[in-house]
Amino acid sequence: MVKQASAWVESPLQMLCAVEAHHAGLLGPATVVVPRAGLRALKATRRELLRLGPPPGLELAEPRERMPRRLNAVGDAFSGRVQVRWLTSLPGEVVVVDDGLATLRLLELLAEGPFRPLLRARAEPGPLRTALGLAAALRLRAGRVSVFTALPVPEPLAASVRAAGVRLVTHDFAWLRAQPPSPQGPSERTVVLGTSLVRNGLVHRDRYLRWLTGLAEREPLAYYPHRREDPVDVALIRESPGITVHDAGVPAELTLRGLDPGQRVLSLPSTAISSLRVLLSPRGVAVEPVDVPDDWWTSRAAPALRSHLTGVTG
Repeated sequence: MVKQASAWVESPLQMLCAVEAHHAGLLGPATVVVPRAGLRALKATRRELLRLGPPPGLELAEPRERMPRRLNAVGDAFSGRVQVRWLTSLPGEVVVVDDGLATLRLLELLAEGPFRPLLRARAEPGPLRTALGLAAALRLRAGRVSVFTALPVPEPLAASVRAAGVRLVTHDFAWLRAQPPSPQGPSERTVVLGTSLVRNGLVHRDRYLRWLTGLAEREPLAYYPHRREDPVDVALIRESPGITVHDAGVPAELTLRGLDPGQRVLSLPSTAISSLRVLLSPRGVAVEPVDVPDDWWTSRAAPALRSHLTGVTG
């Protein structure tokens, strides 16, 4: 009987990258991907992946609230629930798949050795949460850790990660690139990806909305909201002349892979820029990061964070 690996995912990108990790052979011949319950975007992403037809040996389970007893693959290594599960199961091989900028944060911590607590970059944890992050880091390193990413990792960081005994595997969405292009893509020349920076309090809302409406005054826009974008902001954008809002609910990597040559994608700093370049550049589609002007940033956006965001999209 073939042993089945379990992957726990909590975002559309994590789900897509868990599929890619299985396709790349990191999880063995049989994998069940378990999405967290209660997230509409995960349900939509699962439907689209089922429509495409998952790779052989992969099962996309119905969303559930309880994670598997043993986690062979996860996306969010900073989740308290995930860390507790690591502590209550035997150490073994764990594959961590892309989870946006958090992936680079994880690589930086792993490169510094096993005694750095696994805590989010902007977290202000108390003693108990710090202790859990440290215990999880030690337990994780008791087995074999692989990080599976499509992000461009600076070579000095990649070398430090490997020197620390962590397996770093990069990919270029091989499975997704082999699928038929997405049907019924937007007709507008310019596609704008929404951002979570406004809702996270890092970018001023009025400046962002003014930029969008200014773009739409020059040409029609297709707008794809970020899954964590404020619904009030999305409603305002929907009412703006010249902007068509597409409620896809699935990763841009899935919905936009059929864009035509001559179209372009604009985005504030986002890890989607890197993945979309992999998928769309061969088709002649430009994927352009938008520099955030200094007066857009709020006081909550520390210089180090601004630099981090700019670096991942450069």
